[in-house]
Amino acid sequence: MARTGDTVAIALTGDAMLGRGIDQILAHPSQPELYEPYISSAVSYVELAEQAHGVIPRRVDPTYVWGDALATLARLGPDLRIVNLETAISRSDEPAPKGINYRMHPGNVECLRAFAIDCCVLANNHVLDWDAAGLIETVETLEGAGIRFAGAGRNAAEARAPATLDIADKGRTVLFAFALDSAGVPSDWAARARTAGVNFLPKLSKETAAQIGAQLAAIRRSGDISIASLHWGPNWGYDISQEQRAFAYHLIDRGFDVIHGHSSHHAKAIEIHRGKLILYGCGDFINDYEGISGHDAFRDDLALVYLAEISCRDGRLRRLRLIPFQIERFCLKRAGASDVSWLAAMLDRESRPFGTRVVVTGDMHLEVAAADPAPS
Repeated sequence: MARTGDTVAIALTGDAMLGRGIDQILAHPSQPELYEPYISSAVSYVELAEQAHGVIPRRVDPTYVWGDALATLARLGPDLRIVNLETAISRSDEPAPKGINYRMHPGNVECLRAFAIDCCVLANNHVLDWDAAGLIETVETLEGAGIRFAGAGRNAAEARAPATLDIADKGRTVLFAFALDSAGVPSDWAARARTAGVNFLPKLSKETAAQIGAQLAAIRRSGDISIASLHWGPNWGYDISQEQRAFAYHLIDRGFDVIHGHSSHHAKAIEIHRGKLILYGCGDFINDYEGISGHDAFRDDLALVYLAEISCRDGRLRRLRLIPFQIERFCLKRAGASDVSWLAAMLDRESRPFGTRVVVTGDMHLEVAAADPAPS
């Protein structure tokens, strides 16, 4: 279906992890000291990736990590670009005592601007890796760069507030973001009246969905497109809990048009419920895991942009294309034919029980459609 003026095209991704090893190759690397059990320097992650795929340049241009994704999205022209930013942006030297701490130097925020990101979801298990001071510096840096955010803030009111994204001649998109303990977010990271933190959901329930729906109803205008972005579930595995599925349905019943799930390091099933899009897990978009083995079968080196065309009239999904890339030398390159086929087969297998099919298109992208009806 061709794009028309009554649709909004939204490019959604999973986790953009620009800290640690990737931060080290950007123009303004942070101090590399880490507090992990086995690796004490972020430079070691660069060296592991180089052992796997060859030399990685240093002090790279802010466009470097986005690679082929830059030209691809420029050609496709989405109205909005939304990522889950899974790193703090901070100079802080006070790590949270959690073992794995991601940060990107504030001087490297140009990397986000270079990809024309409109909104960063901050409701995740790494945004407070450098404590409250690191989170406050993160939101201040994003504000200085003109990038909207949702899901965390300097206090509870800011953390709960949606990002409101205006699109000329197409109205607004409002995005609420939430963090859950199933994705490793500690409950004491919840923002409070005068304490920085995340928008933490203690449980998935019909009552919780009703409360969120009431918050949406209080600000929603006719023609708005609404997104619920959730950091939920484990890093690995394809299972979708019945609790997650029911909660996604409840949110749609309460007025949400898109469910944007993330946390898993690989893509998971896709569902269309009552015409509304549910992405249960978008996978990593960029990370520094090259050269690290252990979960190779899940192919966390393969990344996707989910390009959703949403009706401005009723919020229903008109079209969903998935644009595949591969992370190599900390850079997104177009995925090869065999990798595209692998992604299509995996996503089709996982999505078919949810009533959707995934196929390869002529331009080596993927497209999602309703499943064929079961034979009578």
